[in-house]
Amino acid sequence: MGAVVLGKNHLRWCRGCNLPILESPRCAACGSKTIQVEITPPADARPAFKHSIDLVRRLADEAFGDGCGLALLPEGRLAILNKCPSIDRMDEIVCDGAVVAGMRYDIGAGWKLMLRMQGAMRLEGVMSKGYVVCDPGAVPFIRDSRNLMAPGVLDAHPEVEAGDEVVIIDPDRKAVATGSARMPAAEMREGGRGVAVKTRWYKSEEPVASEKGGTWEDAVSANREVIGRRAAEAVAFIKDTMEKKGLPAAVSFSGGKDSLATLLLTLDAGLKLPVMFADTGLEFTETVEHVRETAERHGLPLLMEKAPENAFFGNLGAFGPPAKDFRWCCKTNKLGPTVAAVERNFPGGVLAFIGQRKYESEARNSKPRVWSNPWTPGQIGASPIQSWCAMHVWLYIFSKREPFNVWYERGLDRIGCFLCPASDLSDLEAVSKGSDRFPEWEAFLDRYMEENSLPREWKEFGLWRWKSAPQSVREEVKRVTGRDLPDMARRAPRGAEGPVGIKIQEGHVPCSIGYSIEAALSRPIDLKRLKPFAHALGWVVELDEEGNTLSADYVTFYGDGAIISKANIERDARVRMDHAYQLVARSEQCVGCGLCAARCEPGALYMDGGKVAIREDDCVFCRKCFGPCPAARFGTGDEAFEQ
Repeated sequence: MGAVVLGKNHLRWCRGCNLPILESPRCAACGSKTIQVEITPPADARPAFKHSIDLVRRLADEAFGDGCGLALLPEGRLAILNKCPSIDRMDEIVCDGAVVAGMRYDIGAGWKLMLRMQGAMRLEGVMSKGYVVCDPGAVPFIRDSRNLMAPGVLDAHPEVEAGDEVVIIDPDRKAVATGSARMPAAEMREGGRGVAVKTRWYKSEEPVASEKGGTWEDAVSANREVIGRRAAEAVAFIKDTMEKKGLPAAVSFSGGKDSLATLLLTLDAGLKLPVMFADTGLEFTETVEHVRETAERHGLPLLMEKAPENAFFGNLGAFGPPAKDFRWCCKTNKLGPTVAAVERNFPGGVLAFIGQRKYESEARNSKPRVWSNPWTPGQIGASPIQSWCAMHVWLYIFSKREPFNVWYERGLDRIGCFLCPASDLSDLEAVSKGSDRFPEWEAFLDRYMEENSLPREWKEFGLWRWKSAPQSVREEVKRVTGRDLPDMARRAPRGAEGPVGIKIQEGHVPCSIGYSIEAALSRPIDLKRLKPFAHALGWVVELDEEGNTLSADYVTFYGDGAIISKANIERDARVRMDHAYQLVARSEQCVGCGLCAARCEPGALYMDGGKVAIREDDCVFCRKCFGPCPAARFGTGDEAFEQ
């Protein structure tokens, strides 16, 4: 996966103070020139908390011997992590203003430490294993981007195996390069042929280190000017946007760092805005506690709206597990409660300040700073921190001495639902060990895997996180397991609660008025429930006396699941079939999110027993109810279809 540039790299370093400096060419603490830390885009670096520092030190000790962890990240030094593109997860590790190593989470193997040259030089004299000694004559070739060949090996630690990360050293035990062993130590020592070590970092560098320690309070002081400038601009944006929009305002608080910073900025603006929290029912227990405590600490009204009890697990039968490319849960469990909160508390609309940042993803990088979303009618979103990187956010939070979600200190770099399919395997591993809620999800995955005859890799390697796993992931699983994966295409769940599974017959059938297109569903249709929804389209609707046939504007629905659409021209017949397609999905598979009811200005649509219902006499045929709908978007077996 290539590097994704979403914005400027703001991370710099003051060698004199040994502190991270954002943006400024000079350190505000000592006046010295700062240098840019060369990290991989999108360069959304963040502080390394104790959990991550302990992990890095443990990996260093395991790979290169006791004491190497502290040599790599000495006590009292600030460390920074920068997430890089990878098949699963990889972070660069910055200490003393230099990238000293990377740690990568490999599918089937877990975390692995990969030293850079700066890290390898720190282990000189400390390293007791994980090394390969090369002939001095091989050094110039290695530093000319060559691999270390077996004839150039003088010695290797006996525990070195193929695939291990190693440091190539000369007979004086000076670091020459780092890379991956291609054969075990015994073969290297035999002096045979072939590549002994595939080098990764090999160019000679001057060691970068400092005896000066520091704290995050020191970093806040050294960055007070830039943080103050950023905060002042965000506060001005908040006030200006409120004045322009003329709507009541609120803070959308998820319990994560970005929305926390946004909340604190509204307090800096002298506001006491209500806090909206959409409890998806899939939150960490600690997140819900953090949201409540934050609102109480600052004396802010908490507008908490919870998703219906069965919004997620009740819809798993219809949709199956959510996936990176099939995120139906965001619509049913997050946007549904959000719309309900807006409708209940701000019937005339609301300006919601949201902690959205362009460094988070390409999708968010392309969004404007103020926007509206068809999935959340009545809400205008605005992001005061759109151009902030993660270090801006963290230093601002540190400057306020504000408590934050404990899951950041447990190794997560983003906080969402405990089973979010967007999570890396490394995140899911951490959550499985630390969350009181994860056993429920594991039990479901076990049942689903058994019921659908899926291979163990589907759960073991987190392949449930995709509707269709990327080829790179499939190849990596094959490399680990040594076997091709069988077909794991999503199967339609059994029973009447499954997707409508509509199939349109290709081509057309000539008829008396022009063209006829036929379709068949995977199950019967409740025509009595469907009738008022067809009426909302402005169609002339007629249900026969036996209740077996529903006629609506040249579309005929049959109770057994057949549909026929007719028109003068084929295009119109297909448009009507598309409408019929949506009608059946919305009627049969309503997930109870309330989005369509919120869009219905006359109030014809309302929620009844967790499903949408309609008062036909109040309908004005505006068709606004035919905006985005999770059932139509995800429940029809065609997730690419959207109005």
